[in-house]
Parts: sequence; structure tokens; C-alpha cells
Amino acid sequence: MKRLFWIEFDKLRANRSSRILVGAYFILLTSIALIAAIKFNIGFIKFHLAEQGIFNFPYVWHFNAFIGALFKIFLAVVIVSMTANEYSNKTIKQNLIDGLSKREFLHSKWIMILTFAGISTLFIFVVSLILGSMYSNYTEIGIIFKDLEYLLAYFLKLVAFFAFCLFLGTAIKRSAFALGFLGVWQMFEGICFGLLKWKSPSWIDADQVFRLFPLNAMSNLVPEPFTRLSAVRNLAEQVGEVMQNNTVVRFWDIIIVLIWSYIFYLLTYRLLMRRDL
Repeated sequence: MKRLFWIEFDKLRANRSSRILVGAYFILLTSIALIAAIKFNIGFIKFHLAEQGIFNFPYVWHFNAFIGALFKIFLAVVIVSMTANEYSNKTIKQNLIDGLSKREFLHSKWIMILTFAGISTLFIFVVSLILGSMYSNYTEIGIIFKDLEYLLAYFLKLVAFFAFCLFLGTAIKRSAFALGFLGVWQMFEGICFGLLKWKSPSWIDADQVFRLFPLNAMSNLVPEPFTRLSAVRNLAEQVGEVMQNNTVVRFWDIIIVLIWSYIFYLLTYRLLMRRDL
């Protein structure tokens, strides 16, 4: 495993574009801290975003996991482009000539996926802990480390998304087309959901069926956090709206995403085994 890790690390280090994208990703994650600095005054109204409770424990875990997941496309581009480059630069063929099996090649890519997801999750944990320590109104240990399941969901969301990108990069072998297909698939899921809502019989719950789609399942892992804010809920009540609190990490969403991750692993493995490299 150590050997496979260093093989991928050397490829990443040799690719300048990938290094820039990885750096940009972590800079953007760090920029979450800049949200705390947002403040403005309008007449007698003084607004400081950090004082609205977004960095309170344990809410900060949920908020930062949701925001951090928005930037995952940067690492997805790295994974797709590095996978596509294996074919265009013939490095996969050279790796096999040098004694690396196809299974080991796939495992080296999965080590990269798990490493990216693990470091990103650790980074979110550290940033959230620092921001919470600075701005949270609650400092009890039991409250600080409550709701850490959002970080687990964030990790699984990244792993599944990167596994999907690895499969696309392996199947299509062209990074631009693979990323384009990713966007097309996102639209495809949206169209399918619209058709299910419109045409499905009454005994089919469109929302539950849509929950099984891969990208939507990943999205459901870390639901939006904003309806948990008291300011948002109070505003909704003033206009007569009732906020539905569906912001928890649900067990079945975790299971669905784990199944899809395994499916993407198997599909990528079968492609590699059947393809003449």
C-alpha cells in the first residue's frame, strides 16, 4: 500500500496543473474562515455574520461540511485528468510493464481517493474547531463534539463522488469529455426526477426513487444547514412558512452511497480487466 501511495504521489507532484488545483481547493476551504469577517452597517442595522450562530458548536460541523463539499469539483478535476493522462501519456502501460498489476493500479487510484477525502475531512475538522473555539457561544465538551457525523458524511460524499469521477475517467479516457458527461449526468438525474413527479403513478414516491440516484444520494448525505439557523426559521414563521427540519444525516443515505461507491469500484475494475491496455 505504501508503494502504491508513493507511485500516485510522484505522479501528482510531477503534474503542475494538478498541484495548482489541489492548492486552490485547500485555499478555498480556508476561505470559509473569511465568512467570519463579513460585517456591514446599514443605518441602525449592524450585521456580523459570525454573530448569527453559524460557527456555534455543534452547528459549525454541519455548516462547514456543506460549504466544503461545494468545492469538491477541484479535486474531481485532478482525479479525472490524472486518470485520463494515464492513457494519453501511456503511463498505465508502462506501469504494467514495470510489474504493476491492473488490480494494484486501481488500488493506487483508490488510495489517492481515500487520501484526498481523508485530508480534506481533517482540514474541515481543524478549520471548524478553530472557528468554533473563536466564535461559539457553547464551549462544553459534550456540545463541541456533538454532530460529528456530518464529517463522516462529508468523507463518504467525497469518496463516492471521486469514485464516480475515477470510473468516468477510466471509461471515457478524455478528461474534458468525462467532466462534460458528469454535468450531463447531473442534468439527466434532474430530468428523471421531473418526469417521475409528472408521470409516475400515485403508488410510486418520486422523492424516494430519486433518493437512489447516485449524485442525489451523495447530495443528501450532507443536507443544507441553513434551515437550522434560528434567524432563518424566525423569518419563515413571519411570512407564514413552516420549515421542514430534514437536516440530519440519515442511515439509509449512508448505505445507498456506500453501495454506489462499491458499484463504481466494480465497474472500474471490470473495465480495466477487459480492456487491452
